[in-house]
Amino acid sequence: MHKDRDADLPEEVMWEGRFITAKKRGRWEYVGRARGIRAAAIIALDADEDGTRHVVLVSQYRVPLGRFSLEIPAGLIGDDEGAEDEDALSAAARELEEETGYRAGRLEVLGEFYSSPGMVSEAFTLLRASELVRVGEGGGTDSEDITVHRVALRDLSRFVAEWRRAGHAVDVRIAMLLTPGFLGED
Repeated sequence: MHKDRDADLPEEVMWEGRFITAKKRGRWEYVGRARGIRAAAIIALDADEDGTRHVVLVSQYRVPLGRFSLEIPAGLIGDDEGAEDEDALSAAARELEEETGYRAGRLEVLGEFYSSPGMVSEAFTLLRASELVRVGEGGGTDSEDITVHRVALRDLSRFVAEWRRAGHAVDVRIAMLLTPGFLGED
């Protein structure tokens, strides 16, 4: 494998906002999170007493897309003043409860992933949440308007297809949930 010819050129900051930095390295233009902020994304799973497995998803209007988007719960790590040293597990637990109203009895890190590596340098820590207990309504913070969806895994393909037919967006991380065997099912 060979590195890109621009890989060792200096990185230039073209613009920096509160959360995003636009950068350039040679002929490449890309964005990243400002101030070293990272993200956590959570695959939240639970089951009914009869063993039916569910995933907890969220939807919200996304201004950059101009429409509603179906997503797994996610949020920024260490973005609040005074919490810059927050870790991925703490952020994931906080974001899961804020967005969905569920508290996880167990959180495990599945690894670091990149959503659009040709345009965005941001990595996110993917976590699996289980042993869920409903402790609130969810919906996010005062500045968010999040809808919670608890979907049986066996119905997920249909749910996503209906969501798309309605003209809504679907976050790429949902594709992981649609991949046979990704969640350890037979």
